[in-house]
Amino acid sequence: MKALVIMSYLSSPLGQRLWPVALLLVSMSAIQSGAALAHGLFAAAGPAGTTSIRLIIAAVLLVALFRPWRHTVGPRAWRTIILYGLAMGTMNFLLYQALARIPLGIAVALEFTGPLLVAVVSSRRALDGLWVVIAVGGLAVLLWPDQSISGPLDPVGVACALGAGVCWALYIVFGQRAGASHGLQSAVLGTVVAALFIAPIGVLEAGSALLSPHVLMLGAFVAVLSTALPYTLEMIALPRLPRATFGTLMSLEPAVGALSGLLFLGQTLGLLQWLAVGAIMLASIGTTLTPDNRVTDRAYEAPRPD
Repeated sequence: MKALVIMSYLSSPLGQRLWPVALLLVSMSAIQSGAALAHGLFAAAGPAGTTSIRLIIAAVLLVALFRPWRHTVGPRAWRTIILYGLAMGTMNFLLYQALARIPLGIAVALEFTGPLLVAVVSSRRALDGLWVVIAVGGLAVLLWPDQSISGPLDPVGVACALGAGVCWALYIVFGQRAGASHGLQSAVLGTVVAALFIAPIGVLEAGSALLSPHVLMLGAFVAVLSTALPYTLEMIALPRLPRATFGTLMSLEPAVGALSGLLFLGQTLGLLQWLAVGAIMLASIGTTLTPDNRVTDRAYEAPRPD
């Protein structure tokens, strides 16, 4: 009986609007929870080793699930997929390097400047100048943190998070090109390329520790939470969401990261840092919802790589 009620609700107009949003929120929560769990692996495998084991397991899971070999990929498409995979792997590597040095919420907020930059550069509107000013103000506060809470941020961690943002921007550019011709197949093959690229670095750092049962088990959980589960949920949700809704929900990611850092890692942010994270989120929402970006069509979007 309850199942019938749930199915009836999901088939209603309100349910059809809300359940893709719910799936995307679960996806974001899974990604940030996976990042927090990955932090617990750093002591055993290091950031590079954790990145490596996560990408390897994720690639195996995605290849087994979606079987990308069923469709042929031409040489030109392979070039784009390789660049896409390199951007993905480098972004994951730099993000985990940042997480080892600065709080999760701040790392995600700094990384989020990548897609924000892509949105602003691709626009011709004067209003986007306002969002740039707001985002820069938020970044300035993050880089001058509340000393009474966390102290000065590690400059290497900050550089890695900003570098991850640059790689996220490249991931978006190459992902759109690769996805235009091969869709989900590009995302799966890109993950394989990322794993092959980062694995040697992880092996050099962690060595045989990557094969320990503890690392393999937690690595599998991180791979599922950060890659396999979000990819699957987003594939279901994104074709049913307007791009403006998707962009607005994505803008919540820094806050979800900060909450995950607080709940799972005990990382407390100061008031000014929370306001700075909010400023970056506001800038992202602004670039999504201001007039020229208000689109109602639905289209495939590449899953997020972090």
